[in-house]
Amino acid sequence: MNLGGPSVESTDMQPATPCDAVIVNYNAGELLGRCVGALGEVQAMGRIIVSDNGSNDASLKALPSNRTVAEKIVLRLNHANLGFGRACNIGYTLTQAPYLLFINPDCIVQPDSVERLITVLEQHPDMGMVGPMILNPDGSEQVGARRTTPTPGRAFIKAFGLSRAAAALPGLFKDFNLQNEPVPTQPTDVDAISGACMLVRRTAIDQVGLFDEGYFMHCEDLDWCMRFRLAGWRVVFVPDAVVMHEKGVSSRSRPVFVEWHKHRGMARYYRKFFSSRYPLILMPFVMLAIWARFGAVALRHLSRRLMGVLSSPGAARG
Repeated sequence: MNLGGPSVESTDMQPATPCDAVIVNYNAGELLGRCVGALGEVQAMGRIIVSDNGSNDASLKALPSNRTVAEKIVLRLNHANLGFGRACNIGYTLTQAPYLLFINPDCIVQPDSVERLITVLEQHPDMGMVGPMILNPDGSEQVGARRTTPTPGRAFIKAFGLSRAAAALPGLFKDFNLQNEPVPTQPTDVDAISGACMLVRRTAIDQVGLFDEGYFMHCEDLDWCMRFRLAGWRVVFVPDAVVMHEKGVSSRSRPVFVEWHKHRGMARYYRKFFSSRYPLILMPFVMLAIWARFGAVALRHLSRRLMGVLSSPGAARG
């Protein structure tokens, strides 16, 4: 295993293989080891780059030590939480394969899923990235695995729960997430896939560029998908490639922090791609709606935390 720092980038490169993986880790615990262990069993897998954002838990100690997997691991220590996109970009510089799998540490690939994604990309040179069927631990399809473009109008519908009326007025109140739509039987073009797991063509990255590091966490995947499509690359959902995702493991202890960056990212996304499409007078209202929603969500999290403290046995004795 190669340890992080400048010496990592000067290590001898292994012979090219169909796929390298990039994992951004931040206190993912034992799930990181499970993720890397599953990737290590993938025949097509070359290097497994772990770009660690200054974790202070035992997750790095949980990395597999068996020789077959350990020889594939390259550990990059970033010594601080640099954000998801920047850590992905750092990991990318240590890859060499023609296909790159960007995957969260709380994901477990199913047997043959990576090879299936590679096959789809190899058969369709106009595809820039493909994403798998992402399942929750209970086996249900996870929100965000396949999406239409979250325009400000669609985001408003999602934020205020109006998508519940989609059954009565599907054309008016349709959600931008597609998990309630029938699952396609073949690879299908979508506007966006989930950044939790995406296989990307290196030559497409060379044209489009890396992740926008102006996002700290959340929405950088939407941004990347949008840029790929604007550059003429197809973004495709592959339903028979399956990945399990225990969502939000490293974010549960800091929900307000996560929500802040999620809403900040969405504001950046809308300014970047929709400012020229909407009347100038409308965008301030879009921004106001985003931050009003953040205030409501943050207040809910803080209220739950306060109620938990007040209802704890220690508080009752006091």
